[in-house]
Amino acid sequence: MNDDERAAAQAYVRLLEASRAVLSDPADGRPPHLLLLNAPMREADSALDEAGLAGNEARFFALVRALRPSLTGRSGG
Repeated sequence: MNDDERAAAQAYVRLLEASRAVLSDPADGRPPHLLLLNAPMREADSALDEAGLAGNEARFFALVRALRPSLTGRSGG
């Protein structure tokens, strides 16, 4: 895993964690909370482009699993 690929996988993990936090917040469920996802989404998109992973989901998710195996929720890939 090179530095750009690692950055893309880390950006995705941050986006996923931010999404979970925002969507699980019981604070009235108002849409303005979704604005908190704009920055992590931009970061993830940019990192995917820089790593050459945009459109290569199989490689990208293999990198994410290598970085954070617990995100798959199942064993054996």
